[in-house]
Amino acid sequence: MHGMPSTIVSDRDAKFLSHFWRTLWNKLGTKLLFSTTCHPQTDGQTEVVNRTLGTMLRAVLKKNLKMWEECLPHVEFAYNRATHSTTKVSPFQVVYGFNPRAPIDILPLPTSERIHSEAKECAEFILKIHETTKQNIEKMTEKYRVAGSKGKKELKLEPGDLVWLHLRKERFPNLRESKLMPRADGPFKILEKINDNAYKLELPPEFGVNPTFNISDLKPYLGEEDVLESRTTPVQEGEDDEDITPMDIQEVPPLDIQTIQGPITRARARQLNLEVSSLLNVSINNCENGLLPNFYNVIRNQGEGQ
Repeated sequence: MHGMPSTIVSDRDAKFLSHFWRTLWNKLGTKLLFSTTCHPQTDGQTEVVNRTLGTMLRAVLKKNLKMWEECLPHVEFAYNRATHSTTKVSPFQVVYGFNPRAPIDILPLPTSERIHSEAKECAEFILKIHETTKQNIEKMTEKYRVAGSKGKKELKLEPGDLVWLHLRKERFPNLRESKLMPRADGPFKILEKINDNAYKLELPPEFGVNPTFNISDLKPYLGEEDVLESRTTPVQEGEDDEDITPMDIQEVPPLDIQTIQGPITRARARQLNLEVSSLLNVSINNCENGLLPNFYNVIRNQGEGQ
């Protein structure tokens, strides 16, 4: 409708990543820009427009859902003619320099009141509108950025750094089938810094996802201290252990805990806690009062050995 584009921003749908699509726009000289996976804020303006059109269609259609294609041109016209709170002008006026006339505006006017502007004045007026629109958008964007960044620490990573990766459920459905499965994995190496908000990671082939992630899904890896800190749990303080006379104590079976790989998430810590608690309850029922400290030492030694 408006000519050949210089750039196209889209999500990572298979249609936009296909060989045909890339070859077509490469021949036409158009650059393709893809948003980060599971991060719709990259193309936020389009997402907001789609959300607004959906709201307007719901108000117009009521229960006649099959009529949406016939109503869409009228809703689109109303949206393009409405004044936006951010730009202070309508989208139609930003593009063409004037607002379109609605059917109610089509009235016969006297010849003396018809004004014909020159091309130079019209071009200057459109350029002025574009500049004002740009300033208003930048002003509102900066306002939203300050409000969203309040209380957050700025995090910047570089290629070669190791990071933990947050396993989003919508992006890793197989790794998040259960609520008890880990919510993070790593550490993974950063291969490329696309910008301050997007990074490319070195992922295992079995993950089968695009290796580009937003910084909100990454956490710096602090070395072995990071793993040890996440694995350790504080021991509740109590009274001094009493001297226990030797008795016929049953041998405590070893804990059946799988080898831990990756970070200890809240889900894994909760699962380990339940396993240890259930083993404690079974063994304590077979012991007399006063044997708990010695039994705790046995469990602790076995846990450190494993």
